[in-house]
Amino acid sequence: MMKLAEDIKLYDNNGFKGFGRYGLENFSSSSAGTLFGNFISRAVGVITIVAIIWFVFILVTGAIGIIGSGGDKQGLESSKKKIYTGLIGIVVLVSALFIARLVGAFLGIENFLSPALLIEQITK
Repeated sequence: MMKLAEDIKLYDNNGFKGFGRYGLENFSSSSAGTLFGNFISRAVGVITIVAIIWFVFILVTGAIGIIGSGGDKQGLESSKKKIYTGLIGIVVLVSALFIARLVGAFLGIENFLSPALLIEQITK
């Protein structure tokens, strides 16, 4: 018999249990900081990967636009502007990561870009 979503019991007498691979079966309040930190670390990683993929896409479409402009000045300028905007975006991304690491070094926080380790270090 198939269970309905409302039939799935998410808690018992011990509190929230969850379901699935990330159901927090062994969750305790002391691991909340680590869980949040891991989430933030993964989110930053995913955003960085998406930004790099987007930059490559913009670079390729701009290059195709330059090749396909056929001497049209407006098409050429539009494609150059697209590539320039993509370059600015990737420079901003790399600069932000560098500045965050630099700020962490100045503050004496080694794990500035790893919130999981930072929170674990703070709670000790």
